[in-house]
Amino acid sequence: MNIRTYVLGPLSTNCYVVTDDARRRAVVIDPGTPDDRLLDDLAGLTVEAVLLTHAHFDHIGGVERVRRTLGCPVYVHPLEAGWLGDPNRNGSAWWPDVTPPVAAEPAERMLNEGDRIELIGETFEVLHLPGHSPGGVGFRCGNVLFGGDVLFHRSVGRTDLPGGDAAQLMRSIREKLFRLPDDVRVYPGHGPSTTIGEERAENPFVV
Repeated sequence: MNIRTYVLGPLSTNCYVVTDDARRRAVVIDPGTPDDRLLDDLAGLTVEAVLLTHAHFDHIGGVERVRRTLGCPVYVHPLEAGWLGDPNRNGSAWWPDVTPPVAAEPAERMLNEGDRIELIGETFEVLHLPGHSPGGVGFRCGNVLFGGDVLFHRSVGRTDLPGGDAAQLMRSIREKLFRLPDDVRVYPGHGPSTTIGEERAENPFVV
C-alpha cells in the first residue's frame, strides 16, 4: 500500500490517494477541490472508490469531478448523505468569500460502523467518529488510520459548527481511537500525520 498526500483548497485540506503496491489501483479519500494535479496523477489508474471521512465542503469539493472523470462510486455515512448536494449543510454557503457553493450528486454507497470494505487488495474498516460532524468516520487499514477532522497532531477537530458536539468528540477519541495500538499512524484531514501513541501521551486537548 502506498499513500500520497495532496494539500488542497483554501483550508489546506489533506486528500489522500492510496494505491496498491503495483500502483495500478487507487482509492481517493476526501478530494477537497477539483484539482488538476490530482486528476492528472490519477490518470491511468483504476480508481475503485472515493471515500469521504465527512461531508464538509472542504473535503467534498472535488467529488463530482473525480467521480465523473474516473467513473468510481462515492461512499459517505448516511447521517451526512444529504449534505453532498446542499451548500447550507456542507458549509459552502456560509463562507462565500472562501468558496463557491459546493454540491455533488448523491453517493452510491453508505458507510456504517464496523463495515469492512475490500478495495485495492486491502481491507478498510469503518469507525464512526462523531463529534466534529454527526457522520464523521475514520478508515483503518492495518496500522494506518485516515481519521478526517477528529484527531490532529497535538489538536482535535472543532465542534462549533452545526452538528458538532464536544463531548461526543471526546468519546470518539477516547473510546475508539485511543483504544487502537500506539503504532497506528493517523493521517488527519489537516496538518501532519501523527500516531495514536503520541497523541495519547501528548495531546493537550483530549480531556
